[in-house]
Amino acid sequence: MVGRRVVSSVALRRRTPIAALAAAAALLLTACSGGLPTSSGSGDAGTTGQEQPKAAPPTIKIAPAEGTTRVRPDRSVVVAATNGELESVTVRARGKVVKGAFDAARSRWRSKEPLRPGTTYTVEAKATGEGGPAEATSRFTTLKPQSTLAIADVTPAIKGETLGVGAPIIVTFNQAVKDKAAVERALHVKAEKPVPGAWRWVSDNQVIYRTAKFWPAHQKVTFTARLTGVRSGPGTWGTQDSTTVLKIGAAWISTVNVKTHMMIVRKDGKVVQRMPISAGKATTREYTTTSGIHLTMERGSPVVMTSPGRKEGDPGYYREVVDHAVRISSSGEYVHSAPWSVGSQGRANVSHGCINAHPRQAKWFYDNFHRGDVVKITGTNRPLEWNNGWGFWQLSFKEWKKGSALNSAR
Repeated sequence: MVGRRVVSSVALRRRTPIAALAAAAALLLTACSGGLPTSSGSGDAGTTGQEQPKAAPPTIKIAPAEGTTRVRPDRSVVVAATNGELESVTVRARGKVVKGAFDAARSRWRSKEPLRPGTTYTVEAKATGEGGPAEATSRFTTLKPQSTLAIADVTPAIKGETLGVGAPIIVTFNQAVKDKAAVERALHVKAEKPVPGAWRWVSDNQVIYRTAKFWPAHQKVTFTARLTGVRSGPGTWGTQDSTTVLKIGAAWISTVNVKTHMMIVRKDGKVVQRMPISAGKATTREYTTTSGIHLTMERGSPVVMTSPGRKEGDPGYYREVVDHAVRISSSGEYVHSAPWSVGSQGRANVSHGCINAHPRQAKWFYDNFHRGDVVKITGTNRPLEWNNGWGFWQLSFKEWKKGSALNSAR
């Protein structure tokens, strides 16, 4: 027919796939150029459908636990954290904070000093981790001792006193010490000019410190007894620390030669006095001056000296009142004034064992005396016993150290 275009069904069938492919291509181009379609729903973008679990906060454990009583003072306070790090730990009682330290990972804190007996402590700890912060507290009480260990005396340690370079530190306790090693560990000596030293127990309640060599002159030495929380025996604990400062003066060292009848006094190595003397006449052991390293112990003017073990009327009895006497042993030996034997001084030994000197020189020695000054005596066959007065230097340092409780405790 004229004016009408007829399309056959075959032609239509051939065009349909081409159109569909074109439409699909257009849709693909649109998707690539515009990105991924977003959800129009109310959920979060990118949700996978499964939420991650939330981290747990740190857990803090304190020992001793809350409410614990009769805690041993030598027990450590331990704070531990899991799932986090410890941020801070404070242990205190009566306004005093207990020293302690964290481990490398800051997951544990441990106290570094004993606790005070019969005392209530509080512990405050904080930790932090992925799950947030955490806090914990504890309140506990240490046991009350049945008896208390304390220092009864430190010699020589008069306030303001200047001591000689041979001075020991003699510590006497108020009662017998059973655990000597534990107590000895609590005793500390710190010198401005350090020198090795060691303690030696001479009885159950007395211990003595001596250096390997004489103290270096002109310095301060601090003795500290950290007895708080130290168990010295069943039911017995230290409850208080103490500190004593000792002043070491010049090196006063005197040498006495009994055979030449001469005493030479040196101060810091310089000769400051030459004293003719008369020593023990040595007719008996009792009247023989002891040889060895003596220390000056005390002085008096006058001092009444009597023959030991004798009463008036007995053979060999004497009673002398002497001036300016400086004791150098417990067996009765002194350096003292002897005006009655001036003619023998420098020439002969006529005393009962003391070192007799001219009144003028004896007074000089008396006036310059310090406890712990060194007097070395030679020339007799009677050695000074190490425990005769302050004859501690009669023992070698190796032998001296054998008296330490720590040697047997190792």
